Amino acid sequence: MEELLLRVEAPEGRLDRYIADRLPQFSRSLVQRLIASGRVLVNGAPTKASYCPLPGDVIQIRVPEQTPQEPVAERMPLQILFEDADMLVVNKPAGIVVHPSPGHPKGTLVNALLAHRPDLVRADLDPQRPGIVHRLDRDTSGVLVVATNREAQAALQAQFKAHQVQKTYLALLYGHLTPPEGAIEAPLERDPEHRQRMRVAPEGGRYARTEYCVREVFPGCTLVEARPLTGRTHQLRVHF
Repeated sequence: MEELLLRVEAPEGRLDRYIADRLPQFSRSLVQRLIASGRVLVNGAPTKASYCPLPGDVIQIRVPEQTPQEPVAERMPLQILFEDADMLVVNKPAGIVVHPSPGHPKGTLVNALLAHRPDLVRADLDPQRPGIVHRLDRDTSGVLVVATNREAQAALQAQFKAHQVQKTYLALLYGHLTPPEGAIEAPLERDPEHRQRMRVAPEGGRYARTEYCVREVFPGCTLVEARPLTGRTHQLRVHF
């Protein structure tokens, strides 16, 4: 059983929404089921989903271990930019999870890929993440490369590991960024209070570098082109 711990710093509404906002791998409906089954404790006691956490509350979430089930094919829209015998290049929209997880067992990009390419099941690939070489967060849109056989997957993974793949992102930031072009070097570490988040490490941490240039300035916000030269979790969110 996995146990997660959250410490409340400020009141932000209902318990189920509070947890779902901080643990994006869990859907709100899953959080509600965990609360109803007594697997969520506030200050050591079970409570209701409608409870509003208070500053200082300690929330424990006990997630039972589940036997992974192989994802099933689902007919979903897919924007395919390129396809051949070895790979697909798809444009993932925002709001779609790349592969199934405890909070998102279906409706993912993998489910759609299995419907489009049933041969992925027979391609000697990871049955939970067939062909997945890299990922994008649920709320990030962009291009994903998917291998359709084991040899192609190994070759693509080697290119990513050797930093032979250049990733470029567009991000809309609050405020105005100066200077208009430069690099951010700030090591990252997992936030000890919120284990699902990353933060700039006060000392130590893993080296992270992002190069950027301002594309356009609007009232109150800035459109930035960013290139992460390292691939740390949530790197762009933390750096900007």
